[in-house]
Amino acid sequence: MKLPQKDADLFYKLMWGLQFFVNQQQKILPGTLSLEDYIALPSQKKIDVRDHLWAKASIIDDYVSQNPNGLRADDLAIVRKWKGFISGTFQMFRYLKKHAIFISENSTVYAVLSLNDSFQEMFPGQPTPINVDALLLPFKGHIVYDGMLKMYPIFWGKNIRAELNDTYMRAKQKGHIVTTLEPDQETPTSSQPKPTKPKRDWSPMAEEVVRMSEKMRGNDAVENAALGLLRASARLTEAVAKGNRDLYEMRQMQHTAWKALKRVDTSVKRSQP
Repeated sequence: MKLPQKDADLFYKLMWGLQFFVNQQQKILPGTLSLEDYIALPSQKKIDVRDHLWAKASIIDDYVSQNPNGLRADDLAIVRKWKGFISGTFQMFRYLKKHAIFISENSTVYAVLSLNDSFQEMFPGQPTPINVDALLLPFKGHIVYDGMLKMYPIFWGKNIRAELNDTYMRAKQKGHIVTTLEPDQETPTSSQPKPTKPKRDWSPMAEEVVRMSEKMRGNDAVENAALGLLRASARLTEAVAKGNRDLYEMRQMQHTAWKALKRVDTSVKRSQP
């Protein structure tokens, strides 16, 4: 869930160069006279410079036009795109293999990569979700943070956790997880869309299951309850297979299946000696 080391090194090279330029222009740390001196400063000392940068991100244009560090054109392009940053308070909701999930205050879900250290290494033993102030940046088609995170030690109750999980699952199901802040980013598959398998039509088989289940009768209460659950589930599956996405109808069939499941549970309990 973090950048390759080569990319992380490049990120910090670009970030420290930009921040040192801001410091030179704004005279925030007048005693810091070289880029090497600035890089050696602890993060706490760099906060004011960082805040000045993002409070007036137009200074990025000055940095790119002057190019005081003699950067290559593609590196300057990376820095220029940082004007599209997103800042705010996020819930670091989940650690995944490729990235961490950040959820913003307006429920936008982002896939964010860390830099030198993974987020788990940064917050060892801290359960998610973690409330953080962060500034997200585009970087080579991915989303990273700017190198500084501020954590607020807040314990979230089960209701908040459930809401965050629902937000994440909705975004995942709809394909709305934001993985890049560069809409024009070209990917190797952009000109050749990845072939997708044709969808299989399960509706004939679902219809057959419904037809057969309606003829089946159990030998006792438990079997009858189980067959009732089969019929309710089969009808729901048939509707979905035929493309029914009406929320009201889905909930009605879901409720019927839930009642059938409860009857199975009750029948099994009653059958116990």
